[in-house]
Amino acid sequence: MVRTYIATLRAAPPQAPPPPPTVRQVTGWLTRHPTAPSEEERAALKDVLARCPELDTTAGHVRDFGEILTSRLGPTLPAWIDAVDASQLPGLTNFALHLLRDLDAVTAGLTLEWNSGGTEGAVNRIKKIKRQLYGRAGFELLRKMILLQ
Repeated sequence: MVRTYIATLRAAPPQAPPPPPTVRQVTGWLTRHPTAPSEEERAALKDVLARCPELDTTAGHVRDFGEILTSRLGPTLPAWIDAVDASQLPGLTNFALHLLRDLDAVTAGLTLEWNSGGTEGAVNRIKKIKRQLYGRAGFELLRKMILLQ
């Protein structure tokens, strides 16, 4: 009797369910451009969102914020903040309410095409050179390194 039972167990090994996606994977699926994930990843995300309505709501808000960022739709930010506040999702609501602290600056940053990226890049380059030369040379060598590059 034991032999026949074990023979049935050996004949058809049970298929283990696929492991659930990690938090990092789901976060990546939510924050990437909608066309970036593969069909398999889209199906897995759809499955995850179907199981958790709060995460589905969060995904919608994240997509909307991504659209505001990429299309420079700064004037629509207060409406997005109101929608997030109405959904009462703790982490996202906290983020949205912190944007209200300096709404004019955030709206300008999401609307205007000007930024300080060039200046920040130059400052970071100078800091990198300074770290490389730390303790090895004086101001004159630092000055030459900055002017040569």
